[in-house]
Amino acid sequence: MALWVFGYGSLVWNPGFTPVERQVAELPGFARSFCMRSIHHRGTPEAPGLVLALDADPGATCKGVALRVAEAEEDAVTAYLRERELISSAYLEEHHPVRLIGSGATVAARCFVVDRNHAQYCGGLALEEQAGIIARAAGGRGPNDAYLHQTVAHLSELGIGDADLEWLSARVRHLTGG
Repeated sequence: MALWVFGYGSLVWNPGFTPVERQVAELPGFARSFCMRSIHHRGTPEAPGLVLALDADPGATCKGVALRVAEAEEDAVTAYLRERELISSAYLEEHHPVRLIGSGATVAARCFVVDRNHAQYCGGLALEEQAGIIARAAGGRGPNDAYLHQTVAHLSELGIGDADLEWLSARVRHLTGG
Protein backbone atom coordinates (compact mmCIF):
# COMPACT_ATOMS: atom_id res chain seq x y z
CA MET A 1 0.00 0.00 0.00
CA ALA A 2 1.31 3.44 -0.94
CA LEU A 3 2.36 5.89 1.76
CA TRP A 4 0.40 9.14 1.58
CA VAL A 5 0.99 12.13 3.85
CA PHE A 6 -1.65 14.82 4.42
CA GLY A 7 -0.31 18.37 4.42
CA TYR A 8 -2.34 21.30 5.72
CA GLY A 9 0.34 23.84 6.77
CA SER A 10 4.06 23.94 6.04
CA LEU A 11 3.96 20.47 4.47
CA VAL A 12 1.96 22.10 1.65
CA TRP A 13 4.86 24.37 0.66
CA ASN A 14 7.87 22.72 2.30
CA PRO A 15 7.37 18.97 2.63
CA GLY A 16 11.11 18.27 2.90
CA PHE A 17 10.86 15.44 0.38
CA THR A 18 9.83 15.14 -3.25
CA PRO A 19 6.45 13.45 -3.56
CA VAL A 20 5.79 11.30 -6.61
CA GLU A 21 2.19 12.50 -6.60
CA ARG A 22 0.51 15.55 -5.12
CA GLN A 23 -3.23 16.14 -5.07
CA VAL A 24 -5.57 18.57 -3.37
CA ALA A 25 -7.43 16.52 -0.78
CA GLU A 26 -9.84 16.85 2.10
CA LEU A 27 -9.82 15.31 5.55
CA PRO A 28 -13.20 15.14 7.29
CA GLY A 29 -13.50 15.49 11.05
CA PHE A 30 -10.61 17.93 11.49
CA ALA A 31 -10.06 21.68 11.26
CA ARG A 32 -6.81 23.49 10.43
CA SER A 33 -6.12 25.80 13.37
CA PHE A 34 -3.38 27.80 15.05
CA CYS A 35 -3.91 25.76 18.20
CA MET A 36 -0.38 24.70 19.08
CA ARG A 37 2.28 26.81 20.76
CA SER A 38 5.60 26.52 18.95
CA ILE A 39 8.66 26.46 21.17
CA HIS A 40 11.10 25.16 18.54
CA HIS A 41 10.37 26.06 14.91
CA ARG A 42 8.41 29.35 15.13
CA GLY A 43 8.96 30.43 18.71
CA THR A 44 10.99 29.72 21.83
CA PRO A 45 10.11 28.37 25.28
CA GLU A 46 10.36 31.96 26.58
CA ALA A 47 8.27 33.45 23.75
CA PRO A 48 6.22 30.75 22.02
CA GLY A 49 4.83 31.25 18.57
CA LEU A 50 1.87 29.46 17.03
CA VAL A 51 1.78 26.74 14.41
CA LEU A 52 -1.06 25.08 12.62
CA ALA A 53 -2.37 21.73 13.70
CA LEU A 54 -5.22 19.44 12.78
CA ASP A 55 -7.71 19.77 15.61
CA ALA A 56 -10.51 17.22 15.91
CA ASP A 57 -13.86 18.75 14.93
CA PRO A 58 -16.64 16.37 13.87
CA GLY A 59 -18.37 19.04 11.76
CA ALA A 60 -15.27 20.27 9.93
CA THR A 61 -13.38 19.25 6.82
CA CYS A 62 -9.81 20.39 6.26
CA LYS A 63 -8.62 20.93 2.70
CA GLY A 64 -4.94 20.43 2.04
CA VAL A 65 -2.71 18.24 -0.09
CA ALA A 66 -2.12 14.51 -0.18
CA LEU A 67 1.51 13.70 -0.93
CA ARG A 68 2.41 10.22 -2.16
CA VAL A 69 5.87 9.07 -1.13
CA ALA A 70 8.06 7.04 -3.48
CA GLU A 71 8.09 3.42 -2.30
CA ALA A 72 11.90 3.36 -2.12
CA GLU A 73 11.85 6.45 0.12
CA GLU A 74 9.09 5.47 2.55
CA ASP A 75 11.38 4.60 5.47
CA ALA A 76 13.57 7.68 5.05
CA VAL A 77 10.57 10.02 4.68
CA THR A 78 8.87 8.46 7.69
CA ALA A 79 11.99 9.00 9.81
CA TYR A 80 12.35 12.57 8.55
CA LEU A 81 8.71 13.45 9.24
CA ARG A 82 8.83 11.96 12.72
CA GLU A 83 11.94 13.99 13.55
CA ARG A 84 10.35 17.16 12.14
CA GLU A 85 6.77 16.83 13.37
CA LEU A 86 7.16 14.93 16.63
CA ILE A 87 9.91 17.15 18.04
CA SER A 88 7.97 17.86 21.26
CA SER A 89 5.31 15.12 21.15
CA ALA A 90 2.54 17.71 20.73
CA TYR A 91 1.40 15.98 17.54
CA LEU A 92 0.03 12.48 17.32
CA GLU A 93 0.86 10.43 14.24
CA GLU A 94 -2.38 8.91 12.94
CA HIS A 95 -3.77 7.47 9.71
CA HIS A 96 -7.06 8.79 8.35
CA PRO A 97 -8.95 8.47 5.07
CA VAL A 98 -8.59 11.53 2.85
CA ARG A 99 -10.51 12.17 -0.35
CA LEU A 100 -8.48 13.17 -3.39
CA ILE A 101 -10.43 16.02 -4.97
CA GLY A 102 -9.28 15.40 -8.55
CA SER A 103 -10.19 11.71 -8.76
CA GLY A 104 -12.65 11.36 -5.90
CA ALA A 105 -10.64 8.37 -4.64
CA THR A 106 -10.08 7.85 -0.94
CA VAL A 107 -6.63 6.94 0.39
CA ALA A 108 -5.29 6.33 3.88
CA ALA A 109 -2.90 9.14 4.76
CA ARG A 110 -0.46 9.74 7.58
CA CYS A 111 -1.68 12.79 9.48
CA PHE A 112 -0.10 14.72 12.31
CA VAL A 113 -2.90 15.86 14.62
CA VAL A 114 -2.63 17.90 17.79
CA ASP A 115 -2.73 16.15 21.15
CA ARG A 116 -5.32 18.17 23.07
CA ASN A 117 -3.81 16.92 26.34
CA HIS A 118 -0.34 18.29 25.55
CA ALA A 119 0.90 21.43 27.32
CA GLN A 120 1.42 23.16 23.95
CA TYR A 121 -2.24 22.83 22.94
CA CYS A 122 -4.00 26.22 22.98
CA GLY A 123 -7.22 25.76 21.03
CA GLY A 124 -9.84 28.48 21.18
CA LEU A 125 -7.57 31.54 21.11
CA ALA A 126 -9.30 34.57 19.58
CA LEU A 127 -8.03 35.54 16.12
CA GLU A 128 -6.76 38.89 17.42
CA GLU A 129 -4.71 37.13 20.09
CA GLN A 130 -3.33 34.74 17.48
CA ALA A 131 -2.35 37.69 15.28
CA GLY A 132 -0.47 39.37 18.13
CA ILE A 133 1.50 36.22 18.91
CA ILE A 134 2.30 35.47 15.27
CA ALA A 135 3.38 39.08 14.61
CA ARG A 136 6.16 38.99 17.22
CA ALA A 137 7.31 35.35 17.49
CA ALA A 138 10.35 33.74 15.84
CA GLY A 139 12.09 30.40 16.27
CA GLY A 140 14.64 28.05 14.77
CA ARG A 141 12.95 28.01 11.36
CA GLY A 142 12.35 31.74 11.22
CA PRO A 143 9.67 34.31 11.95
CA ASN A 144 6.19 33.10 12.78
CA ASP A 145 4.60 35.57 10.35
CA ALA A 146 6.60 34.12 7.41
CA TYR A 147 5.11 30.69 8.19
CA LEU A 148 1.59 32.17 8.15
CA HIS A 149 2.09 34.17 4.93
CA GLN A 150 3.74 31.23 3.10
CA THR A 151 0.90 28.92 4.07
CA VAL A 152 -1.80 31.38 2.96
CA ALA A 153 -0.04 32.04 -0.36
CA HIS A 154 0.38 28.37 -1.20
CA LEU A 155 -3.15 27.42 -0.18
CA SER A 156 -4.40 30.23 -2.41
CA GLU A 157 -2.31 28.94 -5.34
CA LEU A 158 -4.03 25.58 -4.90
CA GLY A 159 -7.48 27.19 -4.81
CA ILE A 160 -7.93 26.38 -1.13
CA GLY A 161 -9.45 29.29 0.70
CA ASP A 162 -9.21 29.61 4.46
CA ALA A 163 -10.99 32.74 5.69
CA ASP A 164 -9.42 32.70 9.17
CA LEU A 165 -5.88 32.37 7.81
CA GLU A 166 -6.49 35.07 5.21
CA TRP A 167 -7.78 37.43 7.92
CA LEU A 168 -4.80 36.58 10.13
CA SER A 169 -2.36 37.22 7.30
CA ALA A 170 -3.84 40.66 6.61
CA ARG A 171 -3.95 41.53 10.31
CA VAL A 172 -0.38 40.40 10.95
CA ARG A 173 0.83 42.44 7.97
CA HIS A 174 -0.89 45.46 9.51
CA LEU A 175 0.66 44.79 12.93
CA THR A 176 4.17 44.33 11.52
CA GLY A 177 3.94 47.12 8.96
CA GLY A 178 4.58 44.58 6.22
